[in-house]
Amino acid sequence: MPALAAFSALTVGSLPYADPHHACERILRTTPEIPAWPQLPQRSFRENMYAQFSERFPGIVLEDDRLWVDRQQDLDPALEALYLAYLEDDLDYAEISPPYAAALHPFLDLVRASLPSSAFAPSCLKAQVTGPVSWGLTVLDRDRRPTLYDEILADAIARHLRLKARWLERALRQVYPHTLIAVDEPYLSSFGSAYVSLSREQATALIEEVLSGIDGLTMVHCCGNTDWSLLLETSVDVLSFDAYSYAAQVALYPEEIAAFLDRGGMLAWGITPKSDDAYAETIESLVERLCAAMHALAEKGFHIDDIRCASLISPSCGLGPLPEALADHVLELTAGVSSAMRERYA
Repeated sequence: MPALAAFSALTVGSLPYADPHHACERILRTTPEIPAWPQLPQRSFRENMYAQFSERFPGIVLEDDRLWVDRQQDLDPALEALYLAYLEDDLDYAEISPPYAAALHPFLDLVRASLPSSAFAPSCLKAQVTGPVSWGLTVLDRDRRPTLYDEILADAIARHLRLKARWLERALRQVYPHTLIAVDEPYLSSFGSAYVSLSREQATALIEEVLSGIDGLTMVHCCGNTDWSLLLETSVDVLSFDAYSYAAQVALYPEEIAAFLDRGGMLAWGITPKSDDAYAETIESLVERLCAAMHALAEKGFHIDDIRCASLISPSCGLGPLPEALADHVLELTAGVSSAMRERYA
C-alpha cells in the first residue's frame, strides 16, 4: 500500500468544467500528490453521480435527464448477466464508457505523459464511485420507490457498484500502480431519520461489499452529518468529511476514531467550503479553523501529532454544481492550506 503524506491535498471528485482536458490540467496542478479523475456533471446528465454508474444495471432507463429502473421489464436475464460477471470477476462487463466519463481517458493520458517528469510523483491516483446506499435511495422505480428497498435489487446494486469500482481501479493501475478508490455516500446524512428505512447492519453490509472488492486504498466520503461510527467501523482506509461544518460532530466519536487511527486510518478534512463562504476565507483563516478542529479532537485524548500525521486536506464536497470561478478559488484555497500546513508542521 502507498503511504499518503500528511496534509496531501485531494478533491472529492466532481468539477464544473465542460472541457475534460482543462479539468484534468487543473487537477494535476492543484492536487498533484493525489490527483483524481474529474467527474463533469455540468457537461452531461450522464456524468451525474447516479447516472454515471448506471450502465448495464438491470432494468435501468435513462431518458433525457431522468433515471429510473423499469420493474415491468423481465429483469431475470440482466440479473443473471450481472451475477455471472460478479462471480467471474468480469470487469469488462462494468466498463464506464466515454459518454459517461469524458475526462477519464484524458486524465489517464495526462498522467501517463507527466510521469517521466521527476517533478510529478503522485502517492496514488484517485477515482470515485457512488455508494450503494446513496445510489439505491436515489434511483427509483416507476412507482417512485427507492430500489434499495427491494431485497433483490439492493444486493444487485452493491455487486454492480463493486464491479464498477474494480473496473476503475484496473483502469488507473494500467497507468500507475497505486490507487485510492472513494465510495461517495451523501445520503448517509439521512441515515437514522424517519425518511430512511435502513438498518445499521444493512448499510454496513452494502458499503463493505463495495469496499471489499477494492485491492488498493479505499475512502468513504459523506458531505453531511451522520453516525460516523458506522463508517469508522468499516474496513475503509480514509474517512472524508465536511470539516468546515461538521468537525465538532465527528469529534463526538473518540473511541471509534482512536481504533481507526490505530489501524492506520486517515482523516480527509474537507476544510474548504464549497459555497460562496469560500470567498470570505483565506488560506490563513482556513488553517486556523483546521488547527482549532484538530486541537478540539486532541482534547478527547489524542496526541495532536498523531492527528496531524493522519490528516489529508480537501474541499468539503464535490465542486461539480459550482460556477467555474468559485471552483477555481476552492481548488486554490485547498492547495494553499495543504502547503501552509506542511510548512507549519514539517
